[in-house]
Amino acid sequence: MKISKKNALAILLSIGCASAPMVDAAPAAKSGKTNLIRSAFILPAGPKEGRDPFFPDSIRPYENATSTTPKTADVTSLVLRGFSGTAAHRLVIINNHTFAAGDEGDVTATNGRIHLRCIEIGTDTVVVEVGGQYHKLSYLNPP
Repeated sequence: MKISKKNALAILLSIGCASAPMVDAAPAAKSGKTNLIRSAFILPAGPKEGRDPFFPDSIRPYENATSTTPKTADVTSLVLRGFSGTAAHRLVIINNHTFAAGDEGDVTATNGRIHLRCIEIGTDTVVVEVGGQYHKLSYLNPP
């Protein structure tokens, strides 16, 4: 007896489907309860508690845990480079980044990145908020 390829394939598929275990697709729907698995990420306080697997010699994970005093931003490195825009929509350039009144963002300074929010733009001054404190930058010495 000769079996064609088409019939052999049909037989194999039927055997495979018959031997496959039946899996309940929605066990949570029957019981009404779901078991959620939540991940917890805890930053280590020191190298004995854990380390970064990709950069084992890095001290970056421990910087926030060991620091008890909040870092204050050094606003002396903020430089008012210029003004642009129309009279109705004034723009200001601080450390090569452009801001409008109400905008916020990060600027690169000599001591790292500083997050600031532009509060008010005057004719030759600008008021910015850095770390919850207001600072007035003047455009007295253009670069």
